[in-house]
Parts: sequence; C-alpha cells; structure tokens
Amino acid sequence: MTETSTAPDRDGPHGTELNNTGRDNVEPDNAAPDNAGPDNAGLASLSTLNGSGPLELSSADGVRLLTETATALAEHWDRVPDAPVAPGGQITAEVREWLSGYDLSSPRPFEEVLGDVLAALRRWIVHTTHPRYFGLFNPTPTWWGMAGDLVTAGANPQLAAYSHAPAAVEMERHVLRLIARRLGLPEQTEGSFTSGGAEANLTAVIVALTRQFGSFTDSGVRGLAGDPVLYASAESHLAWIKIAQMTGLGRGAVRLVPVDSRHRLDVAALRRMYAEDIAAGKAPFLLIGTAGTTGGGAIDPLPEMVDLAREWGVHLHVDAAWAGAIGLSDRLRPLLAGIEAADSVTVDAHKWLSAPMGAGMFLTPHPASLSDSFAVATAYMPAQVEGAADPYSTTVQWSRRFIGLKVFLALAVAGERAHAEQIERDVRLGELLADRLAEDGWLRINDTPLPVVCVVHPAADATGAQTSADWHAAVASRVVASGRAWVSLVRLAGRPAVRICLTSHRTRAADIEEVVAALAAARDETPLAR
Repeated sequence: MTETSTAPDRDGPHGTELNNTGRDNVEPDNAAPDNAGPDNAGLASLSTLNGSGPLELSSADGVRLLTETATALAEHWDRVPDAPVAPGGQITAEVREWLSGYDLSSPRPFEEVLGDVLAALRRWIVHTTHPRYFGLFNPTPTWWGMAGDLVTAGANPQLAAYSHAPAAVEMERHVLRLIARRLGLPEQTEGSFTSGGAEANLTAVIVALTRQFGSFTDSGVRGLAGDPVLYASAESHLAWIKIAQMTGLGRGAVRLVPVDSRHRLDVAALRRMYAEDIAAGKAPFLLIGTAGTTGGGAIDPLPEMVDLAREWGVHLHVDAAWAGAIGLSDRLRPLLAGIEAADSVTVDAHKWLSAPMGAGMFLTPHPASLSDSFAVATAYMPAQVEGAADPYSTTVQWSRRFIGLKVFLALAVAGERAHAEQIERDVRLGELLADRLAEDGWLRINDTPLPVVCVVHPAADATGAQTSADWHAAVASRVVASGRAWVSLVRLAGRPAVRICLTSHRTRAADIEEVVAALAAARDETPLAR
C-alpha cells in the first residue's frame, strides 16, 4: 500500500478545519427548519433548492483546495529527479489492490485522497518529468503550461461554437498562425488544436480524401472508382494504419515505402510503387513526409516529395509532430525545407514545445477544405457568427476543450525565443550524448541533427538480428530496472539498437553522463551469446 498524506480531520492550509469534501465545517445555509412538518414540506424543499448543491464549494474553499494541490504537486515535482525513472517489477496486482480500497460510494477527505493519488503516481508511473527520461517524445511540461490547463479547467469554455468562446477560439488561432508563419506556410493557413498527432493526421486523411475525390463527402470510399492508396515511410508513425481502418480505407491502403541508408523515405522506391499502383488501377491520393521519425529522428526528403506530389496531383501532408517545433529556431528551421509547400502539416505542442498532454495542431493552406470535410448544420447549435467559422463544423471534434491555452500562455509569458533556445539547447545536449557514447565504444546507426541517438554495441551488432535484438533489449531493460534512466529498444530498418532521446527541459549535462554510465554498467552486466 502507498503512503497517505494525513488523517481525515487535519486543518486546511489557512487554519480552518475542512470536512471530508473540502468544505468549511459550518452549518449549511440551506438546512431545513426544525419545525418543517407536513404543512411546511414544500417551503423546506424550496429552501433546499435555493441553497447550494452537494457538489458546490465556496471560492474560499476552492482556493484552499487548489493551494494544497499546488503545494503537493510542487513537492512531487521536486522529488521526481531523485526517484527511479520507472517502476520496477510486476505492478498491476499492486495497483488493483490499492484501488480496491476506493469503492467510491462515500466521501473521503480531499487531502487524504490527494496525497494517496500522488504517492501512487510517484510509485507506479514512468516519470516523463524526470530529467533522465530519454523516451518517446513525451514532454516535461512547463509550469506555464500546467497553469494554462488549470485555467482551462476552471473557466471551462466550450469551443464547439465560436459565439460561446470567441476569446478562446481566437487565442488558439493566434498560436496556430504563429506556428504556420514560422514554418513558412501561406498567410491564409488555418487549422485547429487536436488531442494529439493521431487526430491531426486523421484530419489530414479526411481533408485529402475530400480534396482529391469530389464524391467522397457524400458517398465515402464506396463511391470511388479505384481503390485509394496513400504513401508513407516505413519508419513513419504507424497511426496511419489505424487511421486507414477508421476512415474505411482499410489497412491495405497504406503503402509503406522502404527507407534509404539515412532512414528517410526512398524516393526511387516511392516512384516504383506509385507506377505499380497506377498500373494496377489504384487511386493514389496522399503522400506523407515525416519530419522527425519516432525511431531515429529522420527527416524525409521534403523538397523532392513536394515535386512528386505536384507531378502526380496528390495531397502532400507533412507529419512534423516532433520536429515541427524547430520552426521556431532560425538556426534549425532550414532542416524543414519544403514544409512550406505542404498541403497540410501536423505539429504536436505536447512534444518539443513542452506543453502538457495532449496538444496537437493541424494546419492547412486550404481553409475551404476544412468546412468541405466537416461542415454540418443543426437547429440546436447557436447561429454562426459572420466571418468566424464554428470549430465543430471545421474539425473532427464537436465538443471542444480549450486545448491551446497552455501553449498560448507559455509562449506569451516565456516568449518564442525562449522556446527556440530550449530546442537548440536540447540539440547541443544530443550532440554531447552522441560524442560521449562514441567515446565509450558505442556505434551510432542513425543520421540526424536532432537529439535522438540510436546506438549499438559493435560486437552484439555483428551476431545477427535476433541475438543482437535480445542483447540490446536486455541492456535497455537493465538500465530501466536500475532506475537511473529510461531508454528503449528500437529497430531501424530492422536493425536493433538502443534509443536515447532528449525530451525534457530539465535535462542537463550531468544527466548525459549518468545515462552513459548506466549504459556502460548494463553492457558490462549483460553477457553476449557467441
């Protein structure tokens, strides 16, 4: 069992004793009068309905509750760097046993539950806020982003209809325009915040189908003359497989193109596959370039893909979920050359912009395609404001959270330049990591200027794919089990390696030294089968 914070009847932060819901222990103003007999029952009922309900807290109680939460969260934040990065052992049974103590049928003291929850999170999650979490693009969020999520929850605007939340909708559009401008996209570019990259990429497929096939809006894929197909690198994020199934295309519509020696989409192979599909009567409609592959950080040859998309008359989407953030850096922006000519782009703020999960962005220079893809009218929604599209009619979602505030607040307070400097700092730390691993005898097998470093031990690499995979997986597991860092096994074009990625703005040079030492210890402890 985990630790709990306090006994149920502790005083609140300001010295007022709190009851088990977080309210002050005072007589409620809606208590029924003592003489409430049969003749007064109606009056008593009306009095009750004119008072506060069972879920309402006073603003004073709310301040005390949130103050205690912020204090406990700050303590949690400070304790994470000294804790193991990941939990050890088989923990599912432990978690379920702990949860069996919560039947949720009766109230418990807030401070007790909060302490218990944070203790459970300290013990039973991978800490993506740890400076030595070298993982899968999951961020350490900024405090400004966390504050933005709190304000979003408290104000709770509904962004489905523009008229209900014009301030919120316009703040999101303001951020989207900044990102579009930094990527070099045309001035008319529009888009939306999404739950993440998968939703943004789903939007891209729907928009591409709508733009490419006039009958798709009404008839869907069953109304198409040929089988539609899309192309993406074999190293791309395979959300495309799920999206193809969700949109009715079927998984067979996804054509995964082999990669070159730098793990980028192979243009020659793409040309061959396209020609074969045309000869077979298929209907290519979408070409996808990845800017920052998950496995190795590769950036596909976007300028060449732009030319092919124009030549073939297909929609070009760039999945820049991770590396799109480098558009904020004048020094690194040239790495994305070609993205400015894309028909749509995905960028995730909850990756390299350090926003709390989840905050994806979809952008397109074809704003009419959004309403063509998602427009719907119904009598129960408010009338549209002239000159301002309703988000529910231009996006996948209907009810919409104010996702973009955490990004707006961080950019407005820290500034665009600070975010660019952090990204450039991460790149320098990645270079340091690569240099230190090379000095320690590891061989880097990915070729990217971005801070994803994939390495092999030369002796293990020479033993064959399966033996190498087993050995590198064992090394990665030993590092994670030690609690010193979180790294993972990856296969780049089938070649097993250990993947280490800079994801946290808390990471420093000392953390690089620690993960290098952890890998060396795990290597020395892992026998190599001959």
